[in-house]
Amino acid sequence: MPGDFLPPLLLLALFGLTRACLQDPASAYRFTGTVCRLTYPAAVVLNEKTTKVIEAAFQHAKYPSMQGEKSLLFVGKVSYGLDNLEIHNLSIGRSQFELFPGKGIGLEISNVSAIFKGTLQYGYGSWLVNVAQTLDFEIDSQIDLGINPKLYCGKGKVAADTSDCYLTFHKLRLHLQGDKQPNWLKKLFTDFITFTVKLVIKGQICKEINKLADILADFIQDTAAHFLTDGDISVDIGVTAAPVITANYIESYHKGLTNYKNTTSVIDNSAFHPSQLTEDRMLYLWFSDELFNPLIAAAHQDGRFQLNISSNELTELFKMSLSSATPEYIEQCLAETATPELRVWSSSVPFVNTSTMGTAVWGQASGELFCGGQSTPTLSFITDVYVDVKASYADKKLLLHSKVNEISVINAELPSQNKQVYDESEIEFIREAVEKIGIPKVLSVLEVEITRLMDKQGANLFDIINPEVLPRDGFVLTQMDFGFPHHLLVDFLKRTLQ
Repeated sequence: MPGDFLPPLLLLALFGLTRACLQDPASAYRFTGTVCRLTYPAAVVLNEKTTKVIEAAFQHAKYPSMQGEKSLLFVGKVSYGLDNLEIHNLSIGRSQFELFPGKGIGLEISNVSAIFKGTLQYGYGSWLVNVAQTLDFEIDSQIDLGINPKLYCGKGKVAADTSDCYLTFHKLRLHLQGDKQPNWLKKLFTDFITFTVKLVIKGQICKEINKLADILADFIQDTAAHFLTDGDISVDIGVTAAPVITANYIESYHKGLTNYKNTTSVIDNSAFHPSQLTEDRMLYLWFSDELFNPLIAAAHQDGRFQLNISSNELTELFKMSLSSATPEYIEQCLAETATPELRVWSSSVPFVNTSTMGTAVWGQASGELFCGGQSTPTLSFITDVYVDVKASYADKKLLLHSKVNEISVINAELPSQNKQVYDESEIEFIREAVEKIGIPKVLSVLEVEITRLMDKQGANLFDIINPEVLPRDGFVLTQMDFGFPHHLLVDFLKRTLQ
């Protein structure tokens, strides 16, 4: 199958860190908060960037100085040293890769052409002649590169064993001082040194590939961890088992544990099963309700669910036509007060439960209406809210769609008058205002704020194509195609060049 060197390294990085990996993926499912499946079509896109990574491997390999000696017929003992080996005129042909189910990945990068330049010091002697010289040299090369990495759990993360690395040299010729037609003695000498150079180049290139795999893994893990971190809230993306490789995709299983200050959530009853994902799209991200609920709880505890609406914006909102009559004290507040203000917040930890109907959200919302800069609210209320919410993503913006199931006012009072609100018409007004004004406003603010947070973490730099957010029983499945995030490659190569 056509493919490249980059997908397994990207996946290796995305799999993240973990304290322990279960040997059997099936036994790890119930501890898994999120799953990533990258299918073969995604590898086709990633393949476009392969040459940049291979170039980095060749160009940043440190080729050591080489010294040795050899006895040659008619010449005697020859000593040599090669120094300042550098690579020039590098070009990459094409790459292929194949997924071997349950085993690993086969990678082939063909027609790597380069010129190595450096300095040769040599000396040889006998009873007839004694010579010592220093010459510049060039090595023309044409190489095929093969790697068969194995992915496994090691040292607290999914690691890649790239020890099965080989180079096939179709051409490797050493020329002294640009001499393309060396005499028999130089040819005998250069043929001998060329064999040594082959071993050094192979060792250094394979070593650099292993190094790049580690750097890329750390880079993508850092990027993913940063994306899932804001303030005191973060998500542990460590894996619960080694990735599963089939002929059509690579799948990884992540903890998805919320960290907030000194607490960490627990997942031990996840609903995941591989049959819940298909192979039609390039990328699948599976999220358990057991991931969302601790994350929402942390946001609630961190005071994220608060909203203040004031002045003209508040007045405009209440111009919406409602079937319930507006209480006189609210009309007076909005009409006669220059700076009315409504403060709303979540007064209990929201809870979500996802089904094919959407994500059902239960929560308690409180609100206070202030008029004319007063320190005591004119109206104070608490409502229980039960809403189905569906999400979509288009034009690099999050969109939230709601269907109200139930809203009940469990308390309402007029603190400035020191009395409870018992009038049924006023209670109905508050309930209707929460349904038709409050919930749409809160969702519109959440759309903007979550989009802003995603953009802050770099989501808008990805070319996400036709994303779908599908609610299912106990989980949300996001599936999409994508264009390679070029900025990630640029950032990675910048780090590599440092």
